[in-house]
Amino acid sequence: MSKKFIHQRISIFSGKEIDPSSDEQVLNILRSKFNINLPQRRTLDEALASSGSDHEIISLLIKYRTIS
Repeated sequence: MSKKFIHQRISIFSGKEIDPSSDEQVLNILRSKFNINLPQRRTLDEALASSGSDHEIISLLIKYRTIS
């Protein structure tokens, strides 16, 4: 999957255009739209990786943020 395709899927899930690279936007959409509270970690990437949530948006965000 390309980064652009993953970004489109994230936007479809969230119902609006967000920047998946923005920690603030990711946290806001996860809380407000999906009621997902991530565990506290040093970075958002670590929190996403250690999340117990099996929601597809979490895996999409991880994929997006790891593709260079």
